[in-house]
Amino acid sequence: MNVTETLNEGLRRKLDVTIPATVLASRLDEKLDEVRGKVQLKGFRPGKVPTSHLKKVYGRSLMSEVLQDSINDTVSKTLEDRSEKAATQPEIDLSEDQAVINRVLDGEGDLQFSVSYEILPPVDLMDFKTIKLEKPVVEVSDAQVEEEVEKFFKQNRGYEDKGDGGKVEDGDRVGLSFVGKIDGEPFEGGSADHTHLVVGSGQFIPGFEEQLVGIEKGGEETIKVTFPEDYQNAELAGKEAEFDVKMLHVDGPKKDVELNDEFAKTLGLEDLAALKKAIRDQIEAQNKDLSQQRLKRLVLDALDEGHKFDVPEKLVTAEFDAIWNRVKHEVEHHGKTFESEGTTEEKAREDYQKIAERRVRLGLVVAEIGNKNEINVSDEEHQQALIAEVRRFPGQEQQVYDFYRKNPNALAGLRAPIFENKVIDYVVELADVAEKPISREDLVKLVREGEDSFDIDNDHEH
Repeated sequence: MNVTETLNEGLRRKLDVTIPATVLASRLDEKLDEVRGKVQLKGFRPGKVPTSHLKKVYGRSLMSEVLQDSINDTVSKTLEDRSEKAATQPEIDLSEDQAVINRVLDGEGDLQFSVSYEILPPVDLMDFKTIKLEKPVVEVSDAQVEEEVEKFFKQNRGYEDKGDGGKVEDGDRVGLSFVGKIDGEPFEGGSADHTHLVVGSGQFIPGFEEQLVGIEKGGEETIKVTFPEDYQNAELAGKEAEFDVKMLHVDGPKKDVELNDEFAKTLGLEDLAALKKAIRDQIEAQNKDLSQQRLKRLVLDALDEGHKFDVPEKLVTAEFDAIWNRVKHEVEHHGKTFESEGTTEEKAREDYQKIAERRVRLGLVVAEIGNKNEINVSDEEHQQALIAEVRRFPGQEQQVYDFYRKNPNALAGLRAPIFENKVIDYVVELADVAEKPISREDLVKLVREGEDSFDIDNDHEH
């Protein structure tokens, strides 16, 4: 076997390979010996078919297998000998000349082919102890807990029908139908036969709920509103609309229910203090999750800044294509345009190309950190991730479980975020971390910082 390097440029490699006909003939003989005892040919006892006859009957088909195996084995061994790892499946270029192909299949010619690939770059890890991080910490005040408890009480104390003539007040739960029109014409998604709404909850566009106040059960009104300039559907953003509304029923909050121990007991809790603790714990858990998201982003930014190396072009292209497909979906199915998001397609492509490069680079860094420090995902952690995923789809648990059971790649994909988070935790342990008090509002802004206009999750590197 002869291997000649014809390209060594950055991460790109190209090799010309020749496997002599004598080597192929020897491997073909081994194949013929393997099938000799398995085939049954008329006129011959099992295992007694002459090699020459076997070659005449099965030679070409078996030689095809020999060629494929020889290519795979040669490429694998060559990369191993060169201490290289291909970033993607190497490309094999064989002669398309049928005469040349026939000579090789007939055992009369050497097998010649070229193999092109990109190598995974070496990753020299930075000193994680040099990383300085500010971990945002949100203090939960008693006043905030009281506010959330009151809000929870209003949402869960129950409602009772106000009866005929009952008028809508702020805080009532109403059932209504409506038809939305722009310039006198109904628009898609602007109508409902019977929907529920707690007035004052802010579920509908600004100005809509306020105009429901005072409408009687069975009453009909025309409500005029203007869609916000930043409305998610660009076709409706900033436009004036009219909604013909009919009030189907009006339910007011129950009068005989108070925020006390008895209310808490209806929820399965011991007393009001237990409800307040549960809500405090929930707020703290939410704040902790936001803090972790922010800290993860800071770690990834530090790793990106601390590791500068070329990344395989094909990996970047594949990552960019995945991102761009999601962007096109947003444009085609959610009424967004590049102009409405304050950019152009050319500028968006440029930005997402940088995001793709960052993701690939960080993916290689995270993998190297995990490999060098023996960070692994246990079977138990993998199983817990599957259970958590299944629970995200109430009523469809069995279908979701079956999907992952039948799709090994999807199941394996559940390991990636666990592995990534364990690597992040490892880096945080070594980094210089200082806690920084911050308000929840400011923390939410920081977490959203860097999110692009087409909802591509920049924080999730893989």
